[in-house]
Amino acid sequence: MAPIFEFHGLSTDCIDFHQPNSEQRRKAYLADITYGTNNEFGFDYLRDNMANSKKDLVQRAPNYAIIDEVDSVLIDDARTPLIISGAVPQGDRHEFNELKPLVADIVSLQNKYLVGVLAEAKKLIKEGNTKDGGFLLLRVARGLPKNKALIKFLSQEGVKQVLQKTENFYMQDNNKLMPEVDAELWFTIEEKNNQIDLTDKGIHHLSEVTKNDTFFVLPDISVKVGEIDASEGTAEEKANLKEDLYRDFSVKSERIHTMNQLLKAYTVFEKDVEYVVMENKVMIVDEQTGRIMDGRRYSDGLHQAIEAKENVKIEDATQTFATVTLQNYFRMYRKLSGMTGTAITEAGEFWEIYKLDVVEIPTNKPIARDDKQDLVYKTTREKYNAVIEDIVQLVKQGRPVLVGTTSVEISELLGRTLNMRKIEHNILNAKLHKREADVVAEAGKPGQVTIATNMAGRGTDIKLSEEVKAAGGLAIIGTERHDSRRVDRQLRGRAGRQGDVGSSQFYVALDDNLMRLFGSERIAKMMDRMGLKEGEVIQHSMISKSIERAQKKVEENNFGIRKRLLEYDDVMNAQREFVYKRRRHALDGKRLQIDIANMIYDTCDSIVKENKPTKNFQNFEFELIRFSSMTSPFSEEEFLSLAEEELTDKLYKIVTENYKNDTERNASQAFPVIKNVFEHEGDRYERIVVPFTDGSKTLQVVTNLKEAYESEGKSLVNDFEKNITLAIIDENWKDHLRKMDELKQTVHNASYEQKDPLLVYKFEAFELFQQAIDKINKEVLSFLFKGKLPSQDESQISEAKEQKREKVSLQKEEVQNSSQQAIQNSRQHQTQEQQVVETVVRDQPKIGRNERVTIKNIVSGEEKELKYKQAIPLIESGSWVLYNK
Repeated sequence: MAPIFEFHGLSTDCIDFHQPNSEQRRKAYLADITYGTNNEFGFDYLRDNMANSKKDLVQRAPNYAIIDEVDSVLIDDARTPLIISGAVPQGDRHEFNELKPLVADIVSLQNKYLVGVLAEAKKLIKEGNTKDGGFLLLRVARGLPKNKALIKFLSQEGVKQVLQKTENFYMQDNNKLMPEVDAELWFTIEEKNNQIDLTDKGIHHLSEVTKNDTFFVLPDISVKVGEIDASEGTAEEKANLKEDLYRDFSVKSERIHTMNQLLKAYTVFEKDVEYVVMENKVMIVDEQTGRIMDGRRYSDGLHQAIEAKENVKIEDATQTFATVTLQNYFRMYRKLSGMTGTAITEAGEFWEIYKLDVVEIPTNKPIARDDKQDLVYKTTREKYNAVIEDIVQLVKQGRPVLVGTTSVEISELLGRTLNMRKIEHNILNAKLHKREADVVAEAGKPGQVTIATNMAGRGTDIKLSEEVKAAGGLAIIGTERHDSRRVDRQLRGRAGRQGDVGSSQFYVALDDNLMRLFGSERIAKMMDRMGLKEGEVIQHSMISKSIERAQKKVEENNFGIRKRLLEYDDVMNAQREFVYKRRRHALDGKRLQIDIANMIYDTCDSIVKENKPTKNFQNFEFELIRFSSMTSPFSEEEFLSLAEEELTDKLYKIVTENYKNDTERNASQAFPVIKNVFEHEGDRYERIVVPFTDGSKTLQVVTNLKEAYESEGKSLVNDFEKNITLAIIDENWKDHLRKMDELKQTVHNASYEQKDPLLVYKFEAFELFQQAIDKINKEVLSFLFKGKLPSQDESQISEAKEQKREKVSLQKEEVQNSSQQAIQNSRQHQTQEQQVVETVVRDQPKIGRNERVTIKNIVSGEEKELKYKQAIPLIESGSWVLYNK
């Protein structure tokens, strides 16, 4: 089409020919008509909203989209989102390796001590002293609930009742007496909620080992703040002391979190039960199925803690950086349209989700194709034998045959069978897509057999000679009904074009996935009653209608899944649009000052509303120091007496004035250094890097040297505002996406409480988003207020080099039909079996079928002793393993 458009003075280009984020791709988007694949358009949208400079942006505002094979793109592909993800670096705060020896030591101490306590408890209970024995037993249960000897002892008659009775006694009055039980422990474990707490003895031990009395002790913020306020010193000195206090609190809370995760890894998570170590990696075991969950990781640093425990490489955590569904991407276009030959069955979905009408254009010439009723066989083997016989007969008649299959495996199976019958053929599947045009062009020759997996989007027409038309035209053979009626119609539609003759015939077996899962039982019963023999077939309109009803069920089911996904993604989309709009303002810089003013007002409003109702002046000042480095401009009496709106307005004016003075001071401090660099090395540098720090983090700000010099440092401050806003929005947005993922996984439990999970998701997501925006505002303002040049020294300034792009992975799961899923599952099962069979060296003596063996359940840890021949089925199920004591 390009030459026709260019003849009319329009420019055309295709984005797939050019590298992402490149100048050439930007030019492709600037053409009057831009071509590209749906996934690339979606990924470009996400990349643009991760860009760090305006020159990396490639897309224009979405205007008018025409989608070819619109049903395939907007319906089939819309079931899975586009995701850009990447590794999250450990950072220097994750002290897993440093804290690991301390945890190993404390766990070892508790283990040794409790082994003796358990022996004493057993002795006392045996003697009938259940009071003292129960007390010691409770201590063991509080300290090491997964201890094998304890679990075995509790299985004895009456012992568990002793433990429960003792526990109930010590738990009364809000666990008032429990410290007596925990007094000799280093840490306690609440197994039900996976909670671990260091005891006073544990903290004392760690302080002694580290020679630091406050190594794990969190400072009492309110007391310390009171002490700072009571001390002598200027307001600025007090603010700095408070800032140091909060930083110390943050470091220690991170350290305690890491310590807790390591303790969990050592005491609650057992190797070969909750996880296994394979190929030097920690792999999670699914507690439901006993299978390894490849690619999954525990969140919140727990996986890294287990990796540290097992001495394997501590991997970076991965997280989603950006995500969008194709549904929401294409709904951004001002006008949307598309074309396909098979949209009428999905007209309802097109209107409900995209507000698109489906208009059926009548054929140019009447259809002369003979669409036969489906042939139904009892088994797949009989069906494929019949397909091969039909192909042989059609080839003898000199007719070209197009065979449609649902998967690559079936296409290759038919290919091998045809080779045995010495029938030449072409296979068109995902492995051979490069030869697509040539294969389809040859598909209309007399006696030519073409096997194709899916004819959607294979737009080349199959040309027929007069000789072929006289023989009966192109014959379509469908080896199976697809999940969707559209795909069957696309296959059928290859014959009978422009009034040509042709025929179509579908073959169905009762054990096809579609019939097995959604088909009517009446057909199977009817075939049984008729007493069909091997190879016999049934052909009836009732059966064809039943198959169509099964397909409708699948389509309705898939529509429900897509609609629900979209409803969840709509919540995410509203948040995405807000964040990306603010991000674009920061990148552009024109509206950034308005955004910063809004941030200041929203944050002032937030801390007033948070603390005024509770009359918490101390926390109000604490929050104010955190985001603006200012002590309260109001006395406690003023804070308590003024109305909320008045407080917010006054605070906003004071903070804004303070910020304006800060930016002017930063510009005046930076200007002498920039002037010096410009006058001495202005001919060498165009863009420079200037470091800014808030005391804990340093940000490298890239700015234009000439502009910074001519604006007397003001453009540098503007670039600083842009850079920090972008960096903090990105950091918090990634964190928010992780929380939203976790929320989506947990919200489904609401259905057990007779609540709508979607409604719960909407409320929770709104709360999370408000918190995220509030956090972004406070962090951006905190860095803007505290950010300073570390020192007025031109050696700190260097030339800006081309930034290396972050390594990210692009994901788009393929949507499989039921046959492909079944084949993939069986292949996985076969490979698992093969891995078991491929044992080369026997390091254990051969076990006789009648020998007694011990097996162990990998989930519960339960042991059984039985004959080997009885153990084999349990071992093969994957839930049990041979256990060599």
